[in-house]
Amino acid sequence: MTVIVRDFRPADAEDWVRIRRAALPYMVTTPEHVVHDLSRAHPDKRYRLLVAEEDGRLIGTAQVGLAHDSPEPGQGFCNPYTHPEHTGRGAGALLLGAAEEHLARQGATTVHAWVLDAPANRAFAEKHGYAPSRSAHFLHLDLAGGNLPPRQEPPAGVEMRTAADFADDPRPLFELDAETVADEPGDIQTELTDYEDWLDHTWNVPLLDRELTTVAVVDGKPVAFSLANTDGLTRYMSGMTGTLRAHRGRGLARLTKNDSLHRARAAGYTDAYTGNDTANGPMLAVNRWLGYRVCATEVRYVRGLG
Repeated sequence: MTVIVRDFRPADAEDWVRIRRAALPYMVTTPEHVVHDLSRAHPDKRYRLLVAEEDGRLIGTAQVGLAHDSPEPGQGFCNPYTHPEHTGRGAGALLLGAAEEHLARQGATTVHAWVLDAPANRAFAEKHGYAPSRSAHFLHLDLAGGNLPPRQEPPAGVEMRTAADFADDPRPLFELDAETVADEPGDIQTELTDYEDWLDHTWNVPLLDRELTTVAVVDGKPVAFSLANTDGLTRYMSGMTGTLRAHRGRGLARLTKNDSLHRARAAGYTDAYTGNDTANGPMLAVNRWLGYRVCATEVRYVRGLG
């Protein structure tokens, strides 16, 4: 049996999702989203999707690129995953090697990778020169049978709307997202300054459900939101939840996320997922109140290139 690594082709989309769901079942993705993400990638991202193929069958995937929206240049990322039934064949090492070669050619000085917190995965990363830098939890909520808290009344002067209400002009949501992302915990700082790129990779992605995305509005201005990504079937995932700095401390993040989850349950979604940096105590508390429970942990690993 021979394993090779090559670039993703649109015809691989169904297999890509099959592998990703098996290796990382806590994420929500669809074939349409994979193709969209690649075809609309910002040129400065130097984005590639790699696949590992064994005797004509795909057994592994990797997303590779540069954090083009970071003020610190040279920050690369690589997230390789092998189907759990096909580990031990060298696919992960081949994907990682091809990814690092690509990133080095594009001027990356550092590579960041997420690794599920399991002994074999961590040993693989450390064997290849990576060191842990931070961690994050995946959390799951049983929407069909869980105890989602009742909807809450918004504070005086706060109106609950959806992203669909901003279809004619989503720029206010971009400005809200930009401020909240800038304060999100992480090892790569992000600055959202490119509105057209945001339209491509947040507003127009196939996963985004605007009717389930809740927005808190004060005096006509969005001040908090909980973005909903779905597979269009049963799975829901929070894309981002945040509040403008001037409106924090009022419980608006909890309010919008709870409202979005109620919308999702009414629409027939049965499983909700979200992710939190393990150091983000306030958001972890919100998610515990909502009924989420930790279902897996990832560790962020980093390695210098050069």
